[in-house]
Amino acid sequence: MKTKEPLSGKYTGFPWGHVIGYMGSILLTLVALWLAVNPPFSQGGIITILLVLAVLQILIQLIFFMHITESRGPAFHTLAIVLGFLFTFAVVAGSIWIMTFNSQVQ
Repeated sequence: MKTKEPLSGKYTGFPWGHVIGYMGSILLTLVALWLAVNPPFSQGGIITILLVLAVLQILIQLIFFMHITESRGPAFHTLAIVLGFLFTFAVVAGSIWIMTFNSQVQ
């Protein structure tokens, strides 16, 4: 466990959280790759599983690398995270919309 020295502000100890986050990210990536290369389910099932894996990947990144659970006091960055999810949703939904209706034009 990392502890912060009071005067220097530097972290001491081995960063186990980073190692666990890294291994979790690698595992989720390999599972997603395996599902994409060797699809054992229907296309709808694979898309659903990949979306769940993507959400888990986001959570691992936020918790282990962005340290959103380590702040003391009011969580002002929560609004920024929600706004980031909103922008991400808008970009993905807009891209799907454009790709869907662009394929129908002749």
